[in-house]
Amino acid sequence: MEIILVRHTSVAVPKGTCYGWTDVELSNTFEQEATATHKALLDYAPFDAAYTSPLSRATRLATFCGYKDATTDLRLREMNMGDWEMQRFDEITDSNLQRWYNDYMNVRTTNGEGFPDLYSRVSSFLNQLKMLHHQRVVVFAHGGVLVCAGIYAGLFKRENAFQNLTPFGGLLKINI
Repeated sequence: MEIILVRHTSVAVPKGTCYGWTDVELSNTFEQEATATHKALLDYAPFDAAYTSPLSRATRLATFCGYKDATTDLRLREMNMGDWEMQRFDEITDSNLQRWYNDYMNVRTTNGEGFPDLYSRVSSFLNQLKMLHHQRVVVFAHGGVLVCAGIYAGLFKRENAFQNLTPFGGLLKINI
């Protein structure tokens, strides 16, 4: 099965702000970015099914691209940043932040998730999707979700996964 994963467009939060599960606004360039994403997505259409994170930054792009009835799945949310949500990284005083910086692939955010939790959610979604026997699917989600899907599909290794972060509005094609 071919899966085209779409990262949401850029957000209207200050650079360096934690916003995992927070439903943040999109930047004022949404329409321009979404138009480019939609155009790129047309190269892969049609799709047997469409899925989206419940966060509006994903659902709004799905709707713009013609998938207003995409199936919402909670497992497609970005990583829960816990107590750090909507704080600037350089203003977080939590002593766990340095542990997370040193080993973000294994350490959980305070009262939130760690990468293994996110990977487990995304893997569960992809495992279930494989059982549906679609030929081609589109998924609107977040950077961390796309990284997990890339690891799952063997496109890149866990150790360098975030060096392959899909840009805002970008597409990642995987086969499972």
